[in-house]
Amino acid sequence: MIRTREAIIEFHRVGAYVKVSAIDPETLTEVSIVGDPHAGETRLKRLALQRLEYVLTRKAKRSG
Repeated sequence: MIRTREAIIEFHRVGAYVKVSAIDPETLTEVSIVGDPHAGETRLKRLALQRLEYVLTRKAKRSG
């Protein structure tokens, strides 16, 4: 599924890793991933958005 709405992305350096949070402002759903900072901002952002999309899809299926 391709995301058509916006999300808020936050990057936080935690020691040797980066925590990336993706928040859907419409539903206030937040997910986080932890990754290697050498993976690059674009890749980490894409992974966080994929996880957010997965969680939103799962929530939509549960609610009917």
